[in-house]
Amino acid sequence: MASNTTTKCPSLTKATSNGVFQGDNPLDYALPLLILQIFLVVVLTRLLAYILRPLRQPRVIAEIIGGVLLGPSALGRNHKFLNAVFPPRSLTVLDTIANFGLLFFLFLVGLELDPRSLKRTGKKALSIALAGISVPFALGIGTSYVLRGTISQGVSQAPFLVFMGVALSITAFPVLARILAELKLLTTDIGRMAMSAAAVNDVAAWILLALAIALSGTGRSPLVSLWVFLCGSAFIILCILTAPPIFKWMARRCPEGKPVDEIYVCATLVAVLAAGFVTDSIGIHALFGAFVLGVLVPKEGPFAGALVEKVEDLVSGLFLPLYFVSSGLKTNVATIQGAQSWGLLILVIFTACFGKIVGTILVSLSCKVPFKEAVTLGFLMNTKGLVELIVLNIGKDRGVLNDQTFAIMVLMALFTTFVTTPAVVALYKPAQMAKSEYKHRTIRRQECSSQLRLLTCFHSTRNVPTLINLIEVSRGTEKREGLCVYAMHLMELSERSSAILMVHKARKNGMPFWNKVHDSDPNHIIVAFEAFEHLSRVSIRPTTAISAMSSMHIDICSSAQRKRVAMIILPFHKHPRLDGNLETTRADLRYVNRRVLEHAPCSVGILVDRGLGGTSHVSASNVDYTIGVFFFGGHDDREALSYGALMAEHPGIHLNVVRFMVDPEVVGESIRVDINDSYTPEARSEDEEFLAEFKEKISNDSSIKYEEKMVNNAVETVDMIRTHNRYNLFLVGRMPEGQLVATLNKNSACSELGPVGNLLISPDFSTTASVLIVQQYRSRLSIDSLNSLKEEESTEDEYAH
Repeated sequence: MASNTTTKCPSLTKATSNGVFQGDNPLDYALPLLILQIFLVVVLTRLLAYILRPLRQPRVIAEIIGGVLLGPSALGRNHKFLNAVFPPRSLTVLDTIANFGLLFFLFLVGLELDPRSLKRTGKKALSIALAGISVPFALGIGTSYVLRGTISQGVSQAPFLVFMGVALSITAFPVLARILAELKLLTTDIGRMAMSAAAVNDVAAWILLALAIALSGTGRSPLVSLWVFLCGSAFIILCILTAPPIFKWMARRCPEGKPVDEIYVCATLVAVLAAGFVTDSIGIHALFGAFVLGVLVPKEGPFAGALVEKVEDLVSGLFLPLYFVSSGLKTNVATIQGAQSWGLLILVIFTACFGKIVGTILVSLSCKVPFKEAVTLGFLMNTKGLVELIVLNIGKDRGVLNDQTFAIMVLMALFTTFVTTPAVVALYKPAQMAKSEYKHRTIRRQECSSQLRLLTCFHSTRNVPTLINLIEVSRGTEKREGLCVYAMHLMELSERSSAILMVHKARKNGMPFWNKVHDSDPNHIIVAFEAFEHLSRVSIRPTTAISAMSSMHIDICSSAQRKRVAMIILPFHKHPRLDGNLETTRADLRYVNRRVLEHAPCSVGILVDRGLGGTSHVSASNVDYTIGVFFFGGHDDREALSYGALMAEHPGIHLNVVRFMVDPEVVGESIRVDINDSYTPEARSEDEEFLAEFKEKISNDSSIKYEEKMVNNAVETVDMIRTHNRYNLFLVGRMPEGQLVATLNKNSACSELGPVGNLLISPDFSTTASVLIVQQYRSRLSIDSLNSLKEEESTEDEYAH
């Protein structure tokens, strides 16, 4: 007898509710439920990232752990929570939004890969990349046989082999860039080698993944996989032929210094969606289309940067964590039960680490890389991350990986990435590198003909014209071996710093301008330095410090040590307004300057920029500057005067040296009080000896004027300094010594500049001259000098954080 019962189909979930006052539960509707899910995911992952920050772990670790915690492995074990917050009916919407964000993130990953850099990859990096792919891929295939014989019985053999090989051989390019930047290795030789090898590895992994997806198709005929692969190849070839000319046309219409037109950004994002639709229709995956278009976008100029800026914050901060939760909901650690399962987990982790690390070490050693660096490279190349999860999720969705295998592989990716940072920190300590001794740590030296090396730092285009003009007057005469300047861009590493910015800065790091490819670089900072280098005898090398501002001083000091420079020139944290008064540009830059002064391996200068020579480079024949040096006594004043004497060798420079002395007839109690203990008779005799030598050298030089001024007290000293305000540049010691200096007001706004430097930048002192405050290198700074850097420590801590 036929049953008369009818089954009622569940109604479709509506997007929005009418509100709790109308009797609706918001969690029964798609939009409020999605909002709650996003809120919960972002808060949890950010909290975990904050907890893991002392361990210097990349944010991807926190996001993977957060996804696993929200899934059935932890919080999801409570079925009420799981059914309320992540009910089965909501998973389609969650997966759709997560994959939508992932689509654009893979576009950004493509933006980070420069095909031209792959052509320029050195033999060492290429060999390391090939070893880092082939050895773990082969071991992954071997491991797959063990898994198919135990917990993965019945899965298709060919796709399972390829998926396991790809999963074990991947190196996460974006995650590696972040780890290298956090460890201050991005701009080192080992960092550049790791990034080059990871770029090659990334491209190879995507090709292998496309092959695995093609093989995992559910078509009945074997020819289906072949058709998928051929159509995917045809799509890539078509994109290579058509996309670059269009993108280059867009990039040309987006000049440097002007905002990128919204229509070009919108057109590019629509093209990304279209490419994703095509590759999904072919049967590969929508991610491939987005990735291919990202690779083909021109990397130079503001266009790529604008795309990153528009897309990255929303995608990385909001949508991407959803993908980790989507993965976490599929990961159930409870499926790993019994000795066999845990043994397989250990086997997979051991195989992944052994293949990557040992393969990389052996090839690195054969390329004559030192053992410690070879082991460091091995751990760096073992970094997993988002791309690993993409591979595993595609394998899970295609039925290639079951729940237990999927959980084992996710834990493997988490472990290998987590151990990267502690292992590299233990093996390779660039911040605690052994201090190599070098001879010329100061401007003052006996061998006047030796090459002078300077490290000039800047954080924006505002500093560049004055820096170039300062370099021009510092180049000495034909008798010298020349001037070598390392122009360091201080680039802050923040939570949103994209790998594309870090990688391209690192790629150019330390390269001479003439050694670049012939394509014109639209970066006007580079153009300015390049033009100056061609017009002078100065060798200029661009370099980059990519770091959090709280540890930027370590990058600067380490670079100065490696480059063996005589002086570091830092930008002041204030710049002049239209009315001439100084206002704060970067408060956290003050923290950097103070720490560099304390830890520098050479002399240091802080440049208060009031526009030396105007806003453009002044050619050597047009240089006509008057430079003033105020000499009180001590190490810093001697260094300042030595630098001034070097500048006076330039034919367009007039140097005025004013030595302040106490009138011996009026030395009284007011002068004797609080005399600086460091100004001993020995120090006084050093000053006299230095000045005698200086006066002998300048006896026949009409461009240098030396005068001695007798003053009775601090008031007369200040009044005398005020009369010398018609200079282009002042050179003064940071902590001068002597009886007069002891009477000057030391309660200054910027104690790192010293008493004379503060006087020259105060609103009461009317001048348009730039000021260079100089500190001479000493193995141990004086107590007064150190105390002046320790003041206002609480304020500095606020800047640092």
